[in-house]
Amino acid sequence: MNPKRVLVALSGGVDSSVAALLLQQQGYDVVGVFLRNGVEAAKNVATASACSMKSKTAAHKQGCCSAADARDAALVADKLGIPFHALDMEAEFDRIQQYFRSEYELGRTPNPCAMCNRDIKFGALVQFADAMGAQYLATGHYARLKQTESGPQLLRGLDVHKDQSYVLFPVAESTLARTLLPIGELQKSETRALAEKAGFAVFGKPDSQEICFVPGNDYREVLRKSGGLGKAGRMVDLNGQVLAEHDGHMGFTRGQRRGLGFASTQPMYVIDIRADTGDVVVGPREATGSSLAEVEGFQAVGCELSPTGVLEGLEVQYRSAPGGVSATATMLAPDRLRIEFAEPAESVTPGQGLALYQGDRLLGGGWICWAQSAAVEHV
Repeated sequence: MNPKRVLVALSGGVDSSVAALLLQQQGYDVVGVFLRNGVEAAKNVATASACSMKSKTAAHKQGCCSAADARDAALVADKLGIPFHALDMEAEFDRIQQYFRSEYELGRTPNPCAMCNRDIKFGALVQFADAMGAQYLATGHYARLKQTESGPQLLRGLDVHKDQSYVLFPVAESTLARTLLPIGELQKSETRALAEKAGFAVFGKPDSQEICFVPGNDYREVLRKSGGLGKAGRMVDLNGQVLAEHDGHMGFTRGQRRGLGFASTQPMYVIDIRADTGDVVVGPREATGSSLAEVEGFQAVGCELSPTGVLEGLEVQYRSAPGGVSATATMLAPDRLRIEFAEPAESVTPGQGLALYQGDRLLGGGWICWAQSAAVEHV
């Protein structure tokens, strides 16, 4: 094992490019790796390589695994003079897509990026690092890691608007102990400035906004092509009144407001999805709140939590947008806990990840399996 070799996941974006740059400047033996997902992007995206960009704007948003991204990653590696490998991860991405569909079938909302981090970006990648004799692996996530005797401590990135620590909650502790996150101390503007100074053509490339296997950003179309949208059913309000019919329950997510298929005198939101009947319950915004939730598959990060203890003074994040809400957690078992929100939290969605924080430190996380929806219990 080479103690200075680090495998960097190059996505073709500015963040991972600067991560590789900083590690090289710190004296590491850097090897670049691009992960191919086997999914063809929409034509206008796949042909819009950031290498032709001359400014800090672009006409198209991209995912992280397109053909253009592969070219951008290869050019950055060439600029740095480091070895570069493109790995075929089509089979692994196929499993992520199967998970994606199965969650919608259950009336839940999947979190494919967090799952990809666990199984591919950090999971499969650590195996390749072993094969390459690399002691470390690194990514361009805006998060920080502190290695301690009790294990790795995962902290929020200093750029509060770009913090990505939440999507790392399912990564194994043993992998985090070998992980470097070079840009966690930077602001996004600093990252772009470093990329421009280094002569990377990707310095102005827009942040990826799409799930990589949903290149048109239309997940419903992906579901249709993979087997349809599930059970047709009714749109029902909190009084049980049928407002409309729909062609598949998988076309909706909790908290959704637009595209419900009917007109209303007030904004209406999806409150609940009943996969067994196909019915979708809708109501006003105040009905989206949950006071309680339960989390399964919980794992702590760099700490030991009592299996029956109560944790107070927490901030809980249950969606990828940075920031969270105040809550108390009660451990029901080592891998299961109950969350009591200080105030009703909007659209707490089964299937999504939930991470516990004390200050900037992420204590652990798991998957929401239940969220109280008192407004619909009688519907």
